[in-house]
Amino acid sequence: MRKKVLAVMVLFMAFALAANAAWDFEAYQKAMTGSGRKVNISAKTFAAVSARKETAAKTVQKYLDSHFGKADPALLEAFKELPREYFMYNYEQNVSLAGMAYEAQAKPWAVGYGSALSDYLGQAYMTQLAAPKKEDVVLEIGTGSGYQIALLSRMVKEAYSIEIIKPLGEQVAKIFGPLGYANVHTKIGDGYYGWPEVKGGFDIIIVTCAARSVPPPLLEQLKPGGKMVIPIGQPYKRGQFLYVYTKDQDGKVHSKKDMGVFFVPLKSTAFGDKLPAK
Repeated sequence: MRKKVLAVMVLFMAFALAANAAWDFEAYQKAMTGSGRKVNISAKTFAAVSARKETAAKTVQKYLDSHFGKADPALLEAFKELPREYFMYNYEQNVSLAGMAYEAQAKPWAVGYGSALSDYLGQAYMTQLAAPKKEDVVLEIGTGSGYQIALLSRMVKEAYSIEIIKPLGEQVAKIFGPLGYANVHTKIGDGYYGWPEVKGGFDIIIVTCAARSVPPPLLEQLKPGGKMVIPIGQPYKRGQFLYVYTKDQDGKVHSKKDMGVFFVPLKSTAFGDKLPAK
């Protein structure tokens, strides 16, 4: 019995050490290789990227302070923990964009197959607007680079994400394991219909592509007391806006218009779109 207890303790300590391991160039290389992606930056470039992170974190804090009065400390901690350079990768071209992480002027980056990694200020804004809590179960529509769901996963209990582009979704699904993010769950599918197999629904739904109208299945899967953040507008046109939908304890849905945005479109058979080739 004592041997079994010791074995469990050793295993727990191994996991604890792995979770708290320093994120350095060696760890970056190991994680990239473990996810099946190329490492095409040097240790010097990695150091330069790391040096920019503190400035980017301060920019995020200032930005959120200006919009919400005070930045969510848990969000700032998650931003500092999450290695954005690891998620900056063009899967269609099979090339890393890590050397450009934490750019002074936050901007979106193409990750291939028509998808994009949104700018880090916009992602932080949508995250705080959703107001995630550690006991929440969240759903993201549009996995893309994986950064947004990874950021949320550091703040919530369970994080689910759906990607409609099969080659992108299959490759991005491999990147969470090497980081030890066991509470991230992904699948390939039409995000308009959500993830009804997840029992109990979701406390938060965040849509990272512009819908032409609000998908009713997503509202159905939103828990009472839940919140959905979604950009709505025509594909590739200005005039898109973020909307916040909340469901009260009686199941009644309320909506509020937020800031103007510009996102790639939400593709779905419900909108008459031809889905990406399998």
